[in-house]
Amino acid sequence: MSKIPVYFMPGLAASSSIFERIKLDETVFEMHLLEWEIPNPKESLSDYALRISKNIKDENPVLIGVSFGGILVQEISKHIKTRKVIIISSVRSNLEFPRRMKIGKTTKAYKLIPMQLILNIEKLAKFSFGEKVNKRIKLYEKFLSVRDLGYLQWAVESVILWDRDKIDENVVHIHGDKDDVFPIKYIDKCILVKGGTHIMILNKYKWLNENLPSIILE
Repeated sequence: MSKIPVYFMPGLAASSSIFERIKLDETVFEMHLLEWEIPNPKESLSDYALRISKNIKDENPVLIGVSFGGILVQEISKHIKTRKVIIISSVRSNLEFPRRMKIGKTTKAYKLIPMQLILNIEKLAKFSFGEKVNKRIKLYEKFLSVRDLGYLQWAVESVILWDRDKIDENVVHIHGDKDDVFPIKYIDKCILVKGGTHIMILNKYKWLNENLPSIILE
């Protein structure tokens, strides 16, 4: 029997190394890691998804996306036939956005985000935010791979302006009850991970390794 191809898409600006602790049975699954590419000027999210889909060489794959990567794999699934789409720490429609993101869309406040500061993590780390935030900054420093200003502006705008307003019930949603980017109170239905934060792909990998196989196969 041929193996099930599983393609992983990381979160905004992150590298596929965020999946380094995710292990699936190699006799059953074949893991493939997707990476972000620099968008073309004014490229739509749909066109970008089509371009990234060209890197998927298997028919009927499983797509797994984290955060913005979860939004992207849902867009990719419009262009190719998939066995299953699974999102982690993400949303299935813009109805699940927190209020601040909805306000940001209306006021265009997202255009005021200091992208240069976000890109310069070393400079950001010089400010004292307390131990918890400094630990997260160190994680970002390790896993943030796309330090391109144009990409970051495009990505933030693509999230805020995502136009999907109906949930696809076939998309499997795994979400933590401590997610501070997409708070659980706004999430419609999901497989709940107790204590899971927005970066649970890194610190809840044991839960994911134990449960992903059955979620993929069911």
